[in-house]
Amino acid sequence: MQTLTVALDDRSYPIHVGPGVLRQQALVQAAIPAQSVLLVSNATVAPLHAAPLKAALADRNVVEVIIPDGEQHKSLATAGRMFDVLVANRIGRDAVVVALGGGVVGDLAGFVAACYQRGIDYVQVPTTLLAQVDSSVGGKTAVNHPGGKNLIGAFHQPIAVLADTDVLATLPDRELRAGLAEVIKYGLICDSGFFAWIEANIGALLARDPAALTHAIHRSCEVKAGIVARDEREQGERALLNLGHTFGHAIEAATGYVEWLHGEAIAAGMLIAADLSHRMGALTRADVERIEALLARAGLRTQAPRMGAEKAAGYMSIDKKVQAGRVRLVLMQGFGRARFTADYDDAALRDTLRAHFGP
Repeated sequence: MQTLTVALDDRSYPIHVGPGVLRQQALVQAAIPAQSVLLVSNATVAPLHAAPLKAALADRNVVEVIIPDGEQHKSLATAGRMFDVLVANRIGRDAVVVALGGGVVGDLAGFVAACYQRGIDYVQVPTTLLAQVDSSVGGKTAVNHPGGKNLIGAFHQPIAVLADTDVLATLPDRELRAGLAEVIKYGLICDSGFFAWIEANIGALLARDPAALTHAIHRSCEVKAGIVARDEREQGERALLNLGHTFGHAIEAATGYVEWLHGEAIAAGMLIAADLSHRMGALTRADVERIEALLARAGLRTQAPRMGAEKAAGYMSIDKKVQAGRVRLVLMQGFGRARFTADYDDAALRDTLRAHFGP
């Protein structure tokens, strides 16, 4: 097991990564110190992975909330049902919410923890690769709105992250591939050496080699922890973590959050961002082809849905990164270098949208 720290002064917290984390009873009990616990999971994950958590917390008052599986359930309605459970069980401010699941469960549970009685503690126990390398770290919590993804939310840091790599053995292949999109993102935005390592080890990652997965998760969390410590509330550098997300969120919203997994949409979005970066002169065509080749080798979707450029632009216009009516984008400046900017050529953006989404 390896432990990283997200350094946020008195709100710093550990990320424990490695095999068998959930079987370490003392570690679980220390990470979840409250006597009253709301355990949030979904109908797919709970039967597979809730048992060791509940065994470690056998002496606590544990109330379970099991939600349906799927991005479409990351909603205010689902959050409302969770608030009802908290109130009905008279759970107080000294409780801890435990999120056992992927990004949907983690975002929902964190949002509820941020709001209930103006904020209670929560612990992330991510069970997908995407959640382990991205959404469980950094304190972004949210629910979706029909008009866009993650439009209603709050910054609320967990008190611990327990990332057990053993749980990935039950992860469907498609979910594993979706998580690799976020791993690839870290190489593109700030570590070209890590990108090259992924290229060399993509076969081992797809085969779920424990050493390869542990390294990929550890390095991804290491990068994100450092960025979050320097820019917790996304005033600058943290925005780089959104490479591909403005385009990807448009794909998710346009398809009702059911046809594309988040990582799949981000993969297509990163390729669109790379193409725009090429049109702006920051990448070569060979660079874009190299990125596309790795995404394809990872089994990820690279062709955006043909919704039309105007419709895609409409979804992008309500992105959280819009300022003074202008969409701000994360664009690449080279391998391992990116920038967050509103300074791009509008004609190049229109051409890029038409090329990927259709006229």
